[in-house]
Amino acid sequence: VLDRPNPIGGQQVEGPFENEDFRSFVGLYPLAIRHGLTIGEIARYLGKSYYPDCPLMVIPMKNWQREMYFEDTGLPWAMPSPNIPVAETTVVYPGMCLLEATNLSEGRGTTRPFEIFGAPWLDGWEFAEALRQYQLPGVIFRPLEFQPTFQKHAGKICGGCFIHVTDRLAFKPFLTGVVIINEAFHRYREHFSWKSPPYEYEFEKMPFDILVGNDWLRQMIESGAALSAMETRWQSETKKFCELRNGVLMY
Repeated sequence: VLDRPNPIGGQQVEGPFENEDFRSFVGLYPLAIRHGLTIGEIARYLGKSYYPDCPLMVIPMKNWQREMYFEDTGLPWAMPSPNIPVAETTVVYPGMCLLEATNLSEGRGTTRPFEIFGAPWLDGWEFAEALRQYQLPGVIFRPLEFQPTFQKHAGKICGGCFIHVTDRLAFKPFLTGVVIINEAFHRYREHFSWKSPPYEYEFEKMPFDILVGNDWLRQMIESGAALSAMETRWQSETKKFCELRNGVLMY
């Protein structure tokens, strides 16, 4: 395995981890949503935990350091997906990808997918003010209107927000994504909906559940649980993952 940089650094770790009962095409093995590993370190983790008899050689990178974001490497950005057009997209992606499992537009069909989100029934100015009340670290929300050219709400005027990350080290992308969904669920109950299966070759489990690797988070959102309780629960899983992660770090 020829190692490659993690575009959002190798230090921060966030999100649930224990997903043994929710394995799917989007998550075959337990891995924190934001894992803070390089592709070579992921290979080492999978080898150590699940394939101990598989011969593995990881060729390390030169000059990469864990605190580096992609632009720090000096390498040219090559889109891993048409919907990840710039390196900044990857900063918000670990949380904003969750919107795929709802009827909120995650900005596909715009020039800045995952940094833009909204819906025809959402008031961006009202929503931006509501999000400001959460005092989320390292991010501000700018209200806007946009018209997706394809996928969700194609051709319709959507109200929403643009996510501006002001402090990458403080920013928590997974928490931010959960807050956006939680606020939309409770503020627009008559309009908001979860996407139903099938999704990514899974025909029974809810798409949101396979993305986060559990069903308790969706149930906590639906029940009106405190955000702090949700974060405390997934942080306990993050801690367990970090203990395993420490054994495979290369840099």
